[in-house]
Amino acid sequence: MSGLSARSLAKGSAPPGPVPEGLIRVYSMRFCPFAKRTLLVLKAKGIRHEVININLKNKPEWFFKKNPSGVVPVLENSKGQLICESAITCEYLDEAYPGKKLLPEDPYEKACQKMVFELFSKVPSLVTSFIRRQNKEDCADLKEDLQKEFSKLEEVLTNKKTTFFGGNSLSMIDYLIWPWLERLEVLELNECVDHAPKLKLWMAAMRKDPAVSALLIDVKAHKATSTCEDPRLCIQEPATRPPIGSTPRGRHFQNP
Repeated sequence: MSGLSARSLAKGSAPPGPVPEGLIRVYSMRFCPFAKRTLLVLKAKGIRHEVININLKNKPEWFFKKNPSGVVPVLENSKGQLICESAITCEYLDEAYPGKKLLPEDPYEKACQKMVFELFSKVPSLVTSFIRRQNKEDCADLKEDLQKEFSKLEEVLTNKKTTFFGGNSLSMIDYLIWPWLERLEVLELNECVDHAPKLKLWMAAMRKDPAVSALLIDVKAHKATSTCEDPRLCIQEPATRPPIGSTPRGRHFQNP
């Protein structure tokens, strides 16, 4: 029950017990890009954790007590505290646990990462639209829109003259963006970055990162996903997500 490849818990399943002391639990879905953000940060910081996968097509009743909106990722610690929304879970992990800090301390550098996050904000919804469109041969408009969004990211890397979006070393913003770029191969959308050499170099550099390489998508497994774990259900967070370092109105850390 606690692992990336573990079966997904569905409606009618028994709720898991308390989180063991010294661990943090993440409720996830094997192919969810939002949950992938959280998993990357957990891996990058070496945080001991367990994974419980949720069947997003047939969600357990008890999961709505973890997150009333029924979406992943959700973090739960041994105190029973619950943290939702992928960007918020990542910031929480970076602040609450020791080790390498992924978010910069300098206010300007942090602001720069937030601005890149905003530049990226249209990509998830465009990818979702592509996945949900029945006729994949009629996606020229979506591919063109993706190319435009990737051009913005290419410009950032060109202007910064660095390998990563936060500088010469990998940081939080890279982990927040990566899960969607990683899926281009699965979705046969690699052509959308053919015009962006700096972005392609960034993608190659990301694959060399230990956390990223440990969690790389199994392309064959992803394409063979059964209908009970439909990849179209992975896009579970709102189209408009909170920027790094902010909490959206009406959504707070929960302590049941």
